[in-house]
Amino acid sequence: MTMINAYAGAAESLSPEAQALIARRERVLGPAYRLFYEEPLHLVRGEGVWLYDAEGAAYLDAYNNVASVGHCHLRVVDAMARQAAVLNTHTRYLTDGVVAYAERLAALFPAPLSQVMFTCTGSEANDLALRIARARTGGTGVVVTELAYHGVTQAVAELSPSLGAYVALGPNVRTVPAPRGGDAGVAERFARDVRAAFEDLRAAGHAPSALLVDTIFSSDGVYDGPAGFLAAAAAAAREAGAIFIADEVQPGFGRTGEAFWGFQRHGVVPDLVTMGKPMGNGHPVAGLVARPEVLAPFGQSCRYFNTFGGNPVSCAVGMAVLDVIEDEGLMANAAAVGAYLKAGLETLSRRQPLIAEVRGAGLFLGVELAHEGRPASAAAAQVVNGLRRRRVLVSATGPHANILKVRPPLVFTREHADLFLDALDDALGEVD
Repeated sequence: MTMINAYAGAAESLSPEAQALIARRERVLGPAYRLFYEEPLHLVRGEGVWLYDAEGAAYLDAYNNVASVGHCHLRVVDAMARQAAVLNTHTRYLTDGVVAYAERLAALFPAPLSQVMFTCTGSEANDLALRIARARTGGTGVVVTELAYHGVTQAVAELSPSLGAYVALGPNVRTVPAPRGGDAGVAERFARDVRAAFEDLRAAGHAPSALLVDTIFSSDGVYDGPAGFLAAAAAAAREAGAIFIADEVQPGFGRTGEAFWGFQRHGVVPDLVTMGKPMGNGHPVAGLVARPEVLAPFGQSCRYFNTFGGNPVSCAVGMAVLDVIEDEGLMANAAAVGAYLKAGLETLSRRQPLIAEVRGAGLFLGVELAHEGRPASAAAAQVVNGLRRRRVLVSATGPHANILKVRPPLVFTREHADLFLDALDDALGEVD
């Protein structure tokens, strides 16, 4: 979630119209909102992998997994409009769409995961998952990674250390180092750290409840391998009496190319899986999938209702997104184009010494920048803003904000990858 390129004031190079819009925004939206880039971008339209500014200039979006199947995909927009013109209500009435969509989603998971609950955002989904975990385990202790981001509700913000000084971690939360290294020992190290964190929680009077991880560790710096390392940590959590929650908001829906869900790369079946953002291609739909025995205690003790979660329009949108992913072969595209882009980045690293490592799977890549073995945070900021000037959009993440996060819509092609690689080469060449 780290954003080194957050904007703090009007840039002199912006047009008078843009500066006036910024002033209006700051006046009415207040001080908590932030804008990307040294020169904020005024967007008015999106299509596929492209975003267009107020002057009509096109920007290659290499960052946005919210519009997972491409900005304003016509099939998704059409499904939204058609259902909105017929019916939109909540789950206390019988409607076909929510059942059909839940059945289709559940069919995409391993058999033990078979019951679906809907929310509007990934934050809500993770919040709900914590409630279910407490009902199942009787505990409150949660383990997350050192720079995790799991949402903005009070409960999940308190276990999102990437928010930094803005939010204090809860007393029932412990952090563990992200599984860095990519070597054979990473599974043992990560499991050992998880085990120790739960022991510390228990000693402090917080019975174990959940291990919650983003299965590609995106805010920590994008750590994808070796595939399989996550299974030992999940086992350590269950040994401690906790459940394992896989946050698939960012790696899910075919993004890694190897599997539909990030956890599947590790040969492990979670107890709960949370979803959001790409689920509705920009429409606010999210949810979770559960093992029935894990969900049962919560269902017996609590009546769940979410006014908009699972409404007919959201379910129609979600169904259309699944149609597009399947019909356009977007998981296979993520695998093929992602491998092509990763190879291009590795080739680029041989002539651009700032690139220390390229990580990731499918169309979710992390490009770590370092100078003489030290994180090149300032250089990463220059590169992110240099790419923006070249009309290519990325961001940066990791504990030192020195890892470029490359996460384009799943309709990204080799031609788009070549445009990105050329722009990145130029931007790296101008770094001080």
